[in-house]
Amino acid sequence: MTSHPAKVLHIYANSTDQWHGRPLYSAIIQQCLQLGIAGATAFRSFEGYGMHHQLHTARLLSLSEDLPVRIEVVDSPEAIDRLLAALGEILRPTLVTVSDTQVMTLNPAPGT
Repeated sequence: MTSHPAKVLHIYANSTDQWHGRPLYSAIIQQCLQLGIAGATAFRSFEGYGMHHQLHTARLLSLSEDLPVRIEVVDSPEAIDRLLAALGEILRPTLVTVSDTQVMTLNPAPGT
């Protein structure tokens, strides 16, 4: 098994947030793809709230379309820095966290 240092970027938004007519999470993931980022995934949550303390929940039909979304991106520290610079204005309405992590690669079994 081998490992190397990496960064994990978490971007917190709402499923109804838009960027130039498309879902914000989709625009972010498309930018990741264009920059050749190692991996990015958007997760839709069941319940949560942000800095305005407004609850977003799947339990209430009237609010079930406005749910929290977390976009998780993993790559080298340099690639995450490039991504953050490229996203610029798109991240203005969001909460962003960056953490150190280790990416581990399992060695293939003999004969494969």
